[in-house]
Amino acid sequence: MTDVKPIGENGGVGGVGGGGGLCAGRVVAVTGAGRGLGRAHALAYAAEGAKVVVNDLGVGLDGAPAPDSPAAQVVQEIRASGGDAVAHGGDIATSEGAASLVAAAVDTFGRLDTLVNNAGFLRDRMLVNLDEDDWDAVMRVHLKGHFLPLKHAAAYWRAESKAGRTPAARVVNTSSGAGLLGSVGQGNYSAAKAGILGLTLVAAAEMGRYGVQVNAIAPAARTRMTEATFAETMAAPGADAFDAMAPENVSPLVVWLGSGAAADGVTGRVFEVEAGRITVMEGWRPGPTVDKEERWTPTGAGDAARELLARAAAPGGVYGAS
Repeated sequence: MTDVKPIGENGGVGGVGGGGGLCAGRVVAVTGAGRGLGRAHALAYAAEGAKVVVNDLGVGLDGAPAPDSPAAQVVQEIRASGGDAVAHGGDIATSEGAASLVAAAVDTFGRLDTLVNNAGFLRDRMLVNLDEDDWDAVMRVHLKGHFLPLKHAAAYWRAESKAGRTPAARVVNTSSGAGLLGSVGQGNYSAAKAGILGLTLVAAAEMGRYGVQVNAIAPAARTRMTEATFAETMAAPGADAFDAMAPENVSPLVVWLGSGAAADGVTGRVFEVEAGRITVMEGWRPGPTVDKEERWTPTGAGDAARELLARAAAPGGVYGAS
């Protein structure tokens, strides 16, 4: 690696627009940034002055290798607009690939300030038809593909903090409405995206001491994954109408969460983002409760549960449930 430069809010030359912007001088790594949401995030960060590591393995919707990775095309777009970016084609669901993502940022730009975990794909099946390989593949890319880049970035930021260069580091993880509520035909995807929420909360609690803030988004937007599964909902509108499902609608909040001083103090939170709407998700909270102060019988426990359910709020509906 090159010599590590101190991390700062404006410690380097800005990108698009001659150095200004909310993320001026920050170094941002975005996984799965060749298309869809990741591409929109990478371009939005560059527009706010960040230097961007554009990660994309260049695979199809099912995770199979594609002939050409689009990461270089996104880098070209950023550079054509006056920004600075580098492509990274490593597999971030492997320890080697995740470590090389952090190394690409440090070797190229001198440091890493923000990690946006976004990479993923779908292998949808009803549970009775869901093969073990399809379960493992989705868990690997979504959940392990969040854990490993987070782990290697955290090790880098911890070393920086211990060296007296406490970072203003940021992580933005990508969950989904399926992770919040479940989605019929997406048991593997829903479980992985729910796991990302738990990982986000733990990482925020563990990494705050090193100057790292960790948050998650649950976006709804038109991507290769969603336009086939939810074709009617994700369809583009007619001319001059607001394109509610454009992935670019999600990126402004992601850029803000990945900025330095602007987002200071925001950590361990989950935001649902769709069109022009931003919602803070409040997660699991205790509802009605009863304490007998001794062991229940099965019948008594059932009667108590029925009484509590009568006083509880109705659960949210699962996507696609009939």
